Amino acid sequence: MSELSSRHGSWPSPISAGDVARGVRRMAFPSVAGAEVWWEEGRPEEGRTTLMRRDADGTVTDLLPAPWSAGTRVHEYGGRAYLPVPRRDDKAITRMGVVFSQSSDQRLYLLERGSSEPVPLTPDDGASRYADPALSADGRAVLCVRERHEEGAVRRSIVSVPLSGRGAQDPSAVRELVSGADFYASPTPSPDGAHLAYVRWNHPRMPWDGSELRVGALGETGLTGEYTLKGGVDESVVSPTWADDATLYVASDWPGWWNLYQAGMTGQALALYPAEEEFHASPGRLGNRSFCVLDSGRVVALHGHADLTPSVYDPDTLDLTPVATGLTTWSMLDTDGRTVVAVASSPTEPPCLVRLDPVSGGVEVLRRAAEELPDTAYLPVPRQETLPGRYGAPVYANVYPPTHPDAPANGPAPYVVWAHGGPVSVSTLEFDLAKAYFTSRGIGVVDVNYGGSTGYGRSYRKRLHKEWGVVDVEDCVAAARALVEQGVADPRRLAIRGPSAGGYTALMALTGDTFACGVSLFGVTDLLGFSQTTHDFESRFLDSLVGTLPGFVERYRERSPVNRAGEIDVPVLLVQGLEDRVVTPDQATAMATALGRRGAPYALVEFEGEGHGFTGQEARIRSLETELAFYARVFGFEADVAPLELVTAPPETGAVGDGAEPAAEGSRAPGAEAAGESGDTGDAPSAEDTADALARDAGQDGGPPSPAEAAAGPTAAGD
Repeated sequence: MSELSSRHGSWPSPISAGDVARGVRRMAFPSVAGAEVWWEEGRPEEGRTTLMRRDADGTVTDLLPAPWSAGTRVHEYGGRAYLPVPRRDDKAITRMGVVFSQSSDQRLYLLERGSSEPVPLTPDDGASRYADPALSADGRAVLCVRERHEEGAVRRSIVSVPLSGRGAQDPSAVRELVSGADFYASPTPSPDGAHLAYVRWNHPRMPWDGSELRVGALGETGLTGEYTLKGGVDESVVSPTWADDATLYVASDWPGWWNLYQAGMTGQALALYPAEEEFHASPGRLGNRSFCVLDSGRVVALHGHADLTPSVYDPDTLDLTPVATGLTTWSMLDTDGRTVVAVASSPTEPPCLVRLDPVSGGVEVLRRAAEELPDTAYLPVPRQETLPGRYGAPVYANVYPPTHPDAPANGPAPYVVWAHGGPVSVSTLEFDLAKAYFTSRGIGVVDVNYGGSTGYGRSYRKRLHKEWGVVDVEDCVAAARALVEQGVADPRRLAIRGPSAGGYTALMALTGDTFACGVSLFGVTDLLGFSQTTHDFESRFLDSLVGTLPGFVERYRERSPVNRAGEIDVPVLLVQGLEDRVVTPDQATAMATALGRRGAPYALVEFEGEGHGFTGQEARIRSLETELAFYARVFGFEADVAPLELVTAPPETGAVGDGAEPAAEGSRAPGAEAAGESGDTGDAPSAEDTADALARDAGQDGGPPSPAEAAAGPTAAGD
């Protein structure tokens, strides 16, 4: 079989799962201090996150020797886990050290300049976690969010941790400044140290629903005279930043979009540049800032919709001047008042650590996430499309067509709908080698920003209010059917996959008749169970997504994939980490059991030591290869990975499909197992209505095998 005659899915590709897993460094939360730039750098091949520093002469230093690893589990999703701090040596020369949270014990440590052995700053109590650190005005302490887990309860506060190290032995030296609310973020002392600004919110709201910007006088005994400067139950405020001792900037979605505001210590906040755009990313992770204030008084802000790019706001002229770069997706700004650093990317450029000159607009790439990239001829160029949804609502999507330099033009291709997690997250145009892994083999991807996604204003996010499992499913189905109607997607070879909340959407979508199979990566399957077992941060999230309990218990049952397994007639792949504290492993097991009891083909693959999202290189490789093998099994093509066996019995019986191989390391079941379901698929024509006509135009690519055929093994049909 020649390359040009290869069937979609079997195109020869130079991009391996190993390339995806180990080929990209994960850079996050850059900081700038004079000529030095600092950042967190994830090392999948080492299974840890280190801290890096780039000196004025361009020298890059790895600061944390293995097994040290920076990371915080506050809110389970974590956030900024370190802070460069000025330290004076015995000659009174200021040199920068760094405070960081160690991932293994969650204590704060101080690493002095020139040292390789961090020293602890907080007690070894096994109960406390720390995140989002800020330096006190006098430079003697860091202020941060503390989260304590004791006797099944979670308590959060803002604390002051002395850099002297006294708190490691004397817990009382870690001074509590603010407490009483369920959640805190962004502790930000004023330049003169007289005041502290911070953000707080309470259950059942999430930070993108409603939060408050609070300010109080900062003294030895804590905070006094606190008051709310902006925000409330239906207004989300993000990233307070002091311009001077009496002026704050903050992002607020009061007008329906996260816009920038200026606020004095009293009086009404003033909108700087009202626009129907987002001037801040979703506040899902602590310490992620999308704007910064320069010494000149100008503001560098990221703004846009799903993808944010930089502009410079001049408060004197009220002008917002875009900074022209070839990078489409920016995040995580920081400044020392003069220069700006960020992480930026594009569809063909992996994330880069960049330095932005706000005067000239020049961008200097300081470090790339990957030094070696595949030939760009194998990288898809996405199309941003606004597709018609149910009742005329827009559905925003990024379409990644099959891409290969020798690709045959032989009609509609198989497509996989990607449903992002969150579910109020967003899919951007950022470089993603995982997508290229599939598109370079002939499988298209459509990444859907369904109703509820961030980037399109509060009203778009509110579309998911009480409608999770309905609106998200309708929008994903609408996107798939729109591509079928365009003639680019084969209606018989449509799949849907998603991580976490996206896995839930994928499973719910499988109860309809649009998709031939689905993949749930650590997805929610039982809403009632999730509400009882998930972590505190999201323990009341379902109040807004589904309804409050116990009043809506029947709705929880009706919208749980595990209760609708009887409606799923297609194969499902379930992938789960056994250390997941967000979506616990019993969710995947329950779904597999429900599918097995009705004899539906599925695969359940579990990974020891992995949590919510896989960090280990081996798990990432196996997960990706298993997914490709699953599509090969269902769509009937030969893949360059080991074949996957499906089972049709509950996992507790140990029964497997014919020819199953022994379970590989990290997998409880041999191969993979599938399950899924969906809500209303909308008013668009069904796949069956258009399958025959479009299949005639599909060239050499025929339809996939039936679920029964898929369970039995690959077919010989096709090219």
